[in-house]
Amino acid sequence: MRDGVQLLTDVHAPVGTSLGVVLIRTPYGRDGLIAHLTAGFFASHGYHVVNQSCRGTFGSGGDLDPFSQEIADGADAVAWLRQQPWFGGRFALWGASYMGYTAWAVMMDPPPELATAVVAMSAHDGHWVAHGAGAFSLEEVVSLMDGLGHLGDGAARGLLRGVTASRRLRSAFEDLPLARAQDTVLADSGMPYRDWLQATDPEDPVWRSMRLGPALERVAVPVLLQTGWQDRFPAQMLEQYERLQRRGVAVGLTVGPWTHVQTATKGAGTVMTEALDWFAEHLITTGDRRRPSPVRIYVTGAEEWRHLATWPPPTEERVLYLQPHGGLKASMPPPRSTPTAFTYDPADPTPAVGGRVINPTIGGHRDNRRLEERSDVLTFTSTPLVEPVEVVGSPRVELSYETDNPHADFFVRLCEVGQDGRSINVSDGFTRLEPNQPNGTVQLRLDAIAHRFTSGVRIRLQVSGGAHPRYARNLGTSEDPSTGTHLAPSQRRIFHGDGRFSRVDLPCNPSACELPGTSRDAAQSDVE
Repeated sequence: MRDGVQLLTDVHAPVGTSLGVVLIRTPYGRDGLIAHLTAGFFASHGYHVVNQSCRGTFGSGGDLDPFSQEIADGADAVAWLRQQPWFGGRFALWGASYMGYTAWAVMMDPPPELATAVVAMSAHDGHWVAHGAGAFSLEEVVSLMDGLGHLGDGAARGLLRGVTASRRLRSAFEDLPLARAQDTVLADSGMPYRDWLQATDPEDPVWRSMRLGPALERVAVPVLLQTGWQDRFPAQMLEQYERLQRRGVAVGLTVGPWTHVQTATKGAGTVMTEALDWFAEHLITTGDRRRPSPVRIYVTGAEEWRHLATWPPPTEERVLYLQPHGGLKASMPPPRSTPTAFTYDPADPTPAVGGRVINPTIGGHRDNRRLEERSDVLTFTSTPLVEPVEVVGSPRVELSYETDNPHADFFVRLCEVGQDGRSINVSDGFTRLEPNQPNGTVQLRLDAIAHRFTSGVRIRLQVSGGAHPRYARNLGTSEDPSTGTHLAPSQRRIFHGDGRFSRVDLPCNPSACELPGTSRDAAQSDVE
């Protein structure tokens, strides 16, 4: 590297003629299962693979400062690559998770030799990872710092740390102030947890080298993006797709029915085969068009893959209104109705259940029935669907509300309630209210989805005041969230009448969009 630090790098040379060079920069080691399934995989298919350990990991010099060193080190890795006698003048980038971030770091100043890139389940903006929702991503950042701080423990111990993370790290989630975790559960990690926690402003110097959005405006080579609907990063990856597509860059997008870990396990056959096809088309330049359409998504509920020309596809908006007594239907609520209320107590914060988190033991699709039994969780549920309803895109929720404490949050969740009563999460949204707006209307954009609610199931909306520790609880006071210790409860009222309405807007496939509360369903409801 330019500062004299040496990064250990393995070069996998295929037997026979090389099809091209693939650069991977990884914090996960150059031996073991991950290296075998990535560098070893591409080498076994004829590629010359350069697999480099990031600074401060697995024998490479220097200290690991997560994500912040990858722009300079990536550029220096390419400079080294140019000098190798076997380098043919073109290369591809491949990376998943942290390795995907290192690929974006190289594309901050795209080398002229770069032919293409494949990026899977990865973000490009460190501030978004920590604070993008409006509240600190407590569980994710604590777990990330814990894992990165013990990379050298080996695969077996690393797996054990992951499985036991919720128990081992509990004090970081439960104790106040949040900053204390730097000196307790993360004391031996050497990771910058407190810096990330307290740097709430995206322009803070902490994030200067970790916000790689400019790469999306600079790269011009074909890029393939791969993620899962319950991965942590589809919001960032859909943004990557939309920004590249808007500039006319050749970009492919695959979204499967996976969590973060499942993308690398259940989805491995799909994503790695696609990567080979992408390299054949854009690195080897065989001239064969391997991908039938730019966008390939899995529609959950319908349990099938779809090929699309673009994302999002054309849809028709359908509206469901929150009703008195917990109803949800397409017709307007009665003109006079009593608001629905709940109290959020940060001393007993509403817990997170499932959703887009990395930890495979707590994320993904989960049964929400126990959560919905809590008094601080409101539910609004439709009647059983007569016809399927297919939602493709980002649902939106508009809440007309009042709160007796201006320091408050809203967490909303769209669920599918099966005929067996299980309530399975499909899409989430979160917002932290501005303290000067204790009353009014708030709009939340939920996670993008492609999901078919089949006939016989019900659509449910949850409304609550948080999802801790996925998002750090709102203390209910004006204290700094990182150092505050005082707690204050808050009551929210949700309106659905008297000129103040709350609603769910669903982007629906035009061929499957008949919602409850219309036609004969509405007539039956009126009779009841």
